Amino acid sequence: MFWKISFLVLFAAITVFIGLYYRKDAKSTEDFVLGGRNVGPWLSAFAYGTTYFSATIFIGFSGQFGWNFGLSAFWIGIGNALIGSMMAWMILGRRTRIMTKHLSAATMPEFFAQRYNSRVLKVVSSMIMFVFLVPYTASVYKGLSGLFAASFGIDFVWCVLGMAVLTAIFVIAGGYVGSSVNNFIQGIIMLGGICMLVAAVLNGQGGFTEAINRLSQIEAENAPGLSGAYTSMFGPDPISLLSVIILTSIGTWGLPQMVHKFYAIKDEKAIKKGTFISTLFALVVAGGSYFMGAFGRLYYSSENVVYDDIVPSMIVQVLPDAGIGIILIVVLSASISTLASLVLSSSSTFVMDFLSAFTDIKNKTQLMLIRIMCAVFILVSVVIAMNPGSVITALMSLSWGALAGAFLGPFVYGLFWKGTTVASVWCSMIFGVGFMILNLFMKFTSSTIAAAIAILGSLIIVPLVSLITPKLNKEHVEKAFACYSETVTVHRVTTLQEDAAETRS
Repeated sequence: MFWKISFLVLFAAITVFIGLYYRKDAKSTEDFVLGGRNVGPWLSAFAYGTTYFSATIFIGFSGQFGWNFGLSAFWIGIGNALIGSMMAWMILGRRTRIMTKHLSAATMPEFFAQRYNSRVLKVVSSMIMFVFLVPYTASVYKGLSGLFAASFGIDFVWCVLGMAVLTAIFVIAGGYVGSSVNNFIQGIIMLGGICMLVAAVLNGQGGFTEAINRLSQIEAENAPGLSGAYTSMFGPDPISLLSVIILTSIGTWGLPQMVHKFYAIKDEKAIKKGTFISTLFALVVAGGSYFMGAFGRLYYSSENVVYDDIVPSMIVQVLPDAGIGIILIVVLSASISTLASLVLSSSSTFVMDFLSAFTDIKNKTQLMLIRIMCAVFILVSVVIAMNPGSVITALMSLSWGALAGAFLGPFVYGLFWKGTTVASVWCSMIFGVGFMILNLFMKFTSSTIAAAIAILGSLIIVPLVSLITPKLNKEHVEKAFACYSETVTVHRVTTLQEDAAETRS
């Protein structure tokens, strides 16, 4: 207990100090939300990675999907690294930074308003963001507090409240720059911690080879004819595995809190470095988490499986108190960084895009309101997280499916294709949100499969509807895309040698 408390107090002190120290760099709305669009590659890459991976992946996703898919869950980590990180940075990074600066857009709703010349889109998309980022935040609290409850033996409610207070101080004080510096420190902790945990899990079963051998002897309930189902390449349920890869890899391209990192990055050179750093980070953290979760069946033996309890049970069995203290800080690091991005994204869009659409708000008042909404957002998320019936992966899938299903197509095509229409954006938003809500109440498929359908549907609906609906004003579209092909005038001075050469010819 000494080590656990010591690590926790030290981490909290450092986190709060950084948040308060960088308060001086968050004097304007743009500084608080975007860090002045001057954030370097290391901070941007770690901010992207730590926002991507929270307690949800360490506790919820790695436990549930490792249990269901075995070693094939590692493919999810590969997808997160190559599609969710590397390809996202390569394809979206540069164009997002250039166009959002050109359109003076600090949020995704503002991007939609400027790109598609529709103020109504701005208001509606800001409400979608605020509503569906709440269950995502609640899932982070649940994953984090579940591990703390198992480690300290205190009530789940007090864990949630404690984390809420720490998050509020950290986010409201430091803004984007303070969050980015904290994210860098937290990312380093995550990298070291996940490597230590994977080694401990394998060592607890007699090493890598013995752990694989024991896992191969477990028969899968949903694939009784498949020998060694949990050690096979694609596992006992390839279709569900594919849906999770789509959800957690492609879905990030349309999540406001993820692409927001491209708005703030310093320049094109930083994007190239950030691509490599972010990919390597995702490979270690995501790949390690899902690989570790695959061995959950060797440690967890309860008849009534509670997915959120699998990884905490493993950690308590394989690590001494000092090691558990380190993992607590790892999960806390992952969670706090994600919470910071979610809170900043939701509160800023509510004030800057929703409230500002109805009344003119001055910069200082706007900044004060954003800080107030940070506290409100945290409070609402805590209330949902305290619902014992909420499962981490269900909350996460609902949020990702609705947000990415609504925004993915409009955002990606909006960056690349001049033919994208306003009608296609509305159709994507209606389908993404409507499909996820319908599945929530009627439950015709799993939440992860429903989210994957919503995400792929957005990519299909936008181009199809755009082909048959009225186009935007050509002058407006050309003005939006002018940032990619600016004309540069070069003054050339003719030398005497060139004059002589032209005379001879």
